[in-house]
Amino acid sequence: MATAKVKQDMPPPGGYGPIDYKRNLPKRGFSGYTMFGIGIGVMVLGYWRLFKWNRERRRLRIEELESRIALLPLLQAEKDRRTLRIMRENLEEEARIMKDVPDWKVGESVFNTDRWVPPINEELFSLRTDESLVHKRFGFHWAL
Repeated sequence: MATAKVKQDMPPPGGYGPIDYKRNLPKRGFSGYTMFGIGIGVMVLGYWRLFKWNRERRRLRIEELESRIALLPLLQAEKDRRTLRIMRENLEEEARIMKDVPDWKVGESVFNTDRWVPPINEELFSLRTDESLVHKRFGFHWAL
C-alpha cells in the first residue's frame, strides 16, 4: 500500500503573534489606603456623633430628674390630701355604723403609739367595694 503523504499543520507565514500573558485588569475603585482612610474618617465621625448624643441624653436625664424632684412635694401633698379625705369619709361611716354601740370611740387608734402611722390600702378601703381596692392597688384611676 502506498503511504499517503501527511500534511503537517504549519504556522502562518511570519509566525504567530506574541502571546499576551501579562495581567491586564482595569483599575476599579479607590486604592486600599484611600478606603482605609475613608473608613477611619467615618468611624471618627460616628464616634463624635455618639459622644455628642450621649452628652445630650445625659443633660435630658438630669433635667428630667430635676423636674421629678421639683414635683415630688406636690405629688406627696396630693397623695396625703387624698388619704385624709378617704380617712375622714371612713370616720363618718364608722360613726354612722357604730352610733348605737356604747363606749365606742370613733377614730381611736389601734396602735400603741402617738406617732403617725400611714394607713395601708386595706385599712383605707375596708368600707368600700373590693373593686375600688383593686383599682387603687393596681393603679386604675378614673378622673373625677
